[in-house]
Amino acid sequence: MPDTTDNLDAVDRQILAELQEDGRMTNVELARRVELSAPPCLRRVRRLEEAGIIRGYHADVDPVALGWQITFFALVGLESQKHAILSAFEQDVTSWPEVRECHMIRGGGDFLLRLVARDTAHENALTNRLTSAPNVGRVTTLQTIHTAKELPGVPLGAR
Repeated sequence: MPDTTDNLDAVDRQILAELQEDGRMTNVELARRVELSAPPCLRRVRRLEEAGIIRGYHADVDPVALGWQITFFALVGLESQKHAILSAFEQDVTSWPEVRECHMIRGGGDFLLRLVARDTAHENALTNRLTSAPNVGRVTTLQTIHTAKELPGVPLGAR
């Protein structure tokens, strides 16, 4: 189980903030920024990784540059909220490469998905696939026109 935020000191928080901003920096650069020597900085990073607080490192790629012209959200309501049905739906859609996020939600639906599509025909095919999935009662899709802000991670400033 990951450490809670109560177990993180100011240096841990600064390490996390720096890595959220630039996960490619060297340990030496990170240590300089948080005012530690390199070995204890690396130990802290490894501890944060082992605790599951740092879950991984990823490149932030431009979907449009790679041919994914459309980002859309789907609000999905199932016909039943039985655990087996919720789990089966979740297992199904999380296997789709176009589903980039899958959130079980409360209020207004059962799942909120963020998907990418190459074009309108692909978006329509994905929507049809969703609406025809077992136990799906309703699907509302919302196509993104413009994204003004998209940040990974969480705010790590003052609590």
